[in-house]
Amino acid sequence: MEMISGLSVLNSLPLAELEVGQHFYWQIGNLTVHGQVFLTSWIVIALLVGASIAATRNVQRIPRGIQNFMEYALEFIRDLAKNQLGEKDYRPWVPFIGTLFLFIFVSNWSGALVPWKLIKLPAGELAAPTNDINTTVALALLTSLAYFYAGFSKKGLGYFAKYVQPTPILLPIAILEDFTKPLSLSFRLFGNILADELVVAVLVLLVPLFVPLPVMALGLFTSAIQALVFATLAGAYIHEALEGHGEEGHEEH
Repeated sequence: MEMISGLSVLNSLPLAELEVGQHFYWQIGNLTVHGQVFLTSWIVIALLVGASIAATRNVQRIPRGIQNFMEYALEFIRDLAKNQLGEKDYRPWVPFIGTLFLFIFVSNWSGALVPWKLIKLPAGELAAPTNDINTTVALALLTSLAYFYAGFSKKGLGYFAKYVQPTPILLPIAILEDFTKPLSLSFRLFGNILADELVVAVLVLLVPLFVPLPVMALGLFTSAIQALVFATLAGAYIHEALEGHGEEGHEEH
């Protein structure tokens, strides 16, 4: 009887209502979304769009100022895509890889430079978009769709033959690999950005003057590296999807 009464007490507890942290929610139809992530993401997108407009509004033969900076960024992204995809295949993928890199880069730096937490919300608090697992998972899934599209556009249905080569026994491992790629991309980015912001926040509370500054500078460096790693891996996965077609085509010719 005591066990039954104990189980009744456990079943009556509102365990399903437990929640880690608070969030600022928006209700859009039947969907409930994290409004705080949308707000900071739109700010990052507005910064990127504004910089692009400013750089191309009055194009000069000898670039200066924002035009020079944006042309340097474009050249860097082209080199990144070319190194991962090769001379033949890199051009169509420059916009995708460049968008990933710039969005993640500006998002990461916004978390390190902008005091989001000073802006009060009815619930929750603002933070860098990449400080939320929903954002990093979405970016990782976009990367997965991109390399599936790359392989399918090159080989058609023959792309899926890789799952049973060299033997069908490897099919479960090949499928598992496609699941682990977006998982590793999303959790690596999310974990590093979250850890960096937590360390800075703790140090600011404990030693509010000079000690956090070197850590913040290191955070800016690691944030840039995380953006580079994500874009580089995205390019590598797309190249991997395209590479098999190139080898088969070479053997056929």
